[in-house]
Amino acid sequence: MKLLFDQNLSYRLCTLLADLYPGSEQVRQVALDRAADAMIWEFAERERFTIVTLDADFADIAALRGAPPKVIWLRCGNQTTVFVADLLREHAALIESFLDDSEAACLELY
Repeated sequence: MKLLFDQNLSYRLCTLLADLYPGSEQVRQVALDRAADAMIWEFAERERFTIVTLDADFADIAALRGAPPKVIWLRCGNQTTVFVADLLREHAALIESFLDDSEAACLELY
C-alpha cells in the first residue's frame, strides 16, 4: 500500500514509514506541490496511491466521488512528523482493513 502525503505533511514520512508503506511519496517529490487538488486526486487514482492529508478538501472530494483513490484524513492538527508517523504506525491494522474495504472512501484518524 502506497501513501501519497499531501503538501502539508513532511516528505520525511516516506522514509520513516518505508517498512510499512513502501513506495510512498510526498506531493513535492512527484512535482505536484503546486497542483490543484483535482490533479493530485487524478495522479493518486492513476498511480494507485492512498492520499494522506490534514485538510478536509480531499475528504470532501472522497464523499462526492467515492474511491479510488482512498483518503486518510488526519484529524490531529499540526503535529510533528514523528507524531504523524507514530499515528500511522499505531493504526496500521485499521488502515489495512480500510484499504481492503471496497465501500469505504475516507478514514479519519485522531
